[in-house]
Amino acid sequence: MSSPTPGSAAQRIFIDKQSPEAYHALVQTSDTARAVAADAGLDRTLVELVNLRVSQLNGCAYCLDVHTRAALRAGDTTRRLGVLAAWRETELFTPEERAALALAESTTFPADAAAQESAWAAARDTLTDDQISAVIWVAITINAFNRVSIMSRHPVRADR
Repeated sequence: MSSPTPGSAAQRIFIDKQSPEAYHALVQTSDTARAVAADAGLDRTLVELVNLRVSQLNGCAYCLDVHTRAALRAGDTTRRLGVLAAWRETELFTPEERAALALAESTTFPADAAAQESAWAAARDTLTDDQISAVIWVAITINAFNRVSIMSRHPVRADR
């Protein structure tokens, strides 16, 4: 019997299953972030756009699958979701969504100081303090879920 190659899925564990207490705490944090977003007046489609854009940046297939379906259920369109990776090049997103997407990207890549300053400026022009905080919390939690799924190699399976 041969041993698994380094980095293969056979060597991975589902860390959400291995340490359920930590995973449940993350789920609670995410639930709270979504509630904060709703309380701040952010539409569920905007929250799902943030989840999708961060998942695109991180290359998390599992979260892209989950949040694409969630965005469609929330009423977003396949057209908008199809061009999300190039959101700056379209007129399909509202000023609030554009500000939230820029802020989510700067949360995902905080070392880019220039992008972060630009994102904060756009957010300040468009979003309330509560909305800014909510967007950042949504981005923080989806970044964490991306890492759980990427490190666990959660599969995306075809529908049966």
